[in-house]
Amino acid sequence: MKFHIAINLERMSPQTDMRAVRDHTLAMVQMADRAGFQTAWAAEHHALEMTIAPNPFQILTWWADHTEQIRLGCGVANAAYWHPINLAGEAAMVDLISGGRLEMGLGSGAYQREFDRMRPGLDQRDGYKYLQEALPLVRALWQGDVAHEGAYWQFPASTSCPKPVQAEVPIWIAARSPVTFDYGVQQGCNIMSWPLTMPFAEAEKYRVQLDEAIAKAGGWSGQFAMMRHAGVWANATDRAATMDAIRGVLGQFGNLMMKRGEVRNGFPDRVPFEELEGNVRVDPGMLEENLMFGTPEVVIEKLRAYQALGVDAFIYYASMGLDMEVQKRSLQLFIDHVMPEFS
Repeated sequence: MKFHIAINLERMSPQTDMRAVRDHTLAMVQMADRAGFQTAWAAEHHALEMTIAPNPFQILTWWADHTEQIRLGCGVANAAYWHPINLAGEAAMVDLISGGRLEMGLGSGAYQREFDRMRPGLDQRDGYKYLQEALPLVRALWQGDVAHEGAYWQFPASTSCPKPVQAEVPIWIAARSPVTFDYGVQQGCNIMSWPLTMPFAEAEKYRVQLDEAIAKAGGWSGQFAMMRHAGVWANATDRAATMDAIRGVLGQFGNLMMKRGEVRNGFPDRVPFEELEGNVRVDPGMLEENLMFGTPEVVIEKLRAYQALGVDAFIYYASMGLDMEVQKRSLQLFIDHVMPEFS
C-alpha cells in the first residue's frame, strides 16, 4: 500500500495568523516528502477559510519548489469552474516546473453554495456533465491543436501551452456515485474516493461500484485510493484534541453540505450537533471507529482492512482544524510507527 497526504491551508477563526497556516502546511508536505509519501494533494475551494484553495495549481507550484520527490496532486479541480484550455495549460505548467511530478485530479464539485457563486444557476448534481466533456478535451489539448463544439464549451483550434513533461500525465477522478465510477474506469483514470465519516461499509460499497464498473468496461489497470481524516495519538491529551477538532470542523462542514447556516467572512457557522445528519454525524464513538483515528497499533489494523479491500493508496487527510503541533505529532507517529508495517 502506498501513502498520500491531503492537506489544506485552513483557518478556523480570524485569530489564526495566515502566515502561520502557510508555514505549517508546507512543513507537513515536506515531512511527507522526506518520509516517502507518494503524493501530496491540494484541493480547489472558494471563499472558505476552512479550505483556502482558490487555485490548486498555484499551491502545487509552491510545493514543487520546496520538495524533492513527492508527486503533486490536484485533488481535485472542479471541471465546471474551468475553461478546458486554461485547465490544460495550468496543469501542464505545474508538470513542467516540477519536473514531471503532476497527478491530475478532476471532479464534479461538492457544495451547492460554491456553485451558486462560481457557476450561478448550475445544480451541483449536474457537475459530472462538465467533467465528462472536459476530461477528453484536456487530454487532447496536451497533444496538439483541437477545435471543439460541445454542450458547455466551444472554441476554434487551440492547444495547451506549455505541454506536460510527462508523456502521459496520470489522471484521477473523484468518485462516489456509479455514474462517476463507470466514466472514470471507461476513460482509464485512477479513482479516488472519500467515505466522509461513514463506516467501513461505505468503502466496501465503493469497491463494489468500482468492480461493477471494471466488469462493464472489460478491464482496468488504474489505481484505487481511499481518503480518510487521519489522527494518530500516543496519549489521552492528543486523542481529546483530535476528537474535539473533528467534531468542530464537521459542524462547519454540515453547514455547507446541508445548506444550513450562514458563512460570514469565509467562516461557516457551526450547525448544532443535534441537527447534523447523514454524512456529517458527530457521535464521538462513531467518528473514532470510522475514521483513521487511534494509536499506531489501531491505525495499522484499520489500514490492513483497506489493504484487503484492494485499496492501492491511502490518503492521509490531515486537515480538520486540529492544533498545528498536534497535527505534526500525529503525522510523525504515522511515519515512524505505521508506514514501516506496509513497506
